[in-house]
Amino acid sequence: MSPIGVSGPELVIGTDTAYVALLRPEIDPAEPGVITAARQAGVTPEEFAGPGNIWALMIDVDGEGDGFELPGARDVEADDFAEQLQRALAAGEPFTAEAGNFLRLDARPSGDSWMVTAHVTPPEGHDGAGAQALELGPLPTAELLADLEEFRRDLV
Repeated sequence: MSPIGVSGPELVIGTDTAYVALLRPEIDPAEPGVITAARQAGVTPEEFAGPGNIWALMIDVDGEGDGFELPGARDVEADDFAEQLQRALAAGEPFTAEAGNFLRLDARPSGDSWMVTAHVTPPEGHDGAGAQALELGPLPTAELLADLEEFRRDLV
């Protein structure tokens, strides 16, 4: 099967071995891989691609991934979360930032990096793992700020 490209805004916080990702995947129904996959699934490319407006939170620790959709989450809320993180990083003091009731980041500075703990709470009825705390640091300040800026640009 042809690979399917996914675009859309995404904010990945963490390392290669542990991260959380807040994203709104968008799939182009005109892409050849989508057309092929839709045909194989017996649906239209538009049905296969979905609406492209559903936010999700993905989690990965040492290759063990999980994730869940965030029905009702909106772009403005994702932007508010990113802006909250930018302000807190600029202040240079320990902070807690929350994205709804599903993600809380506790962070403290450590030199030119941040030690970040993500507290993830899946919605009721999620079949995957329950509430988790993930150690995501150390994360370089400059990279975090650049990722936040890019994420906010992708939202518009």
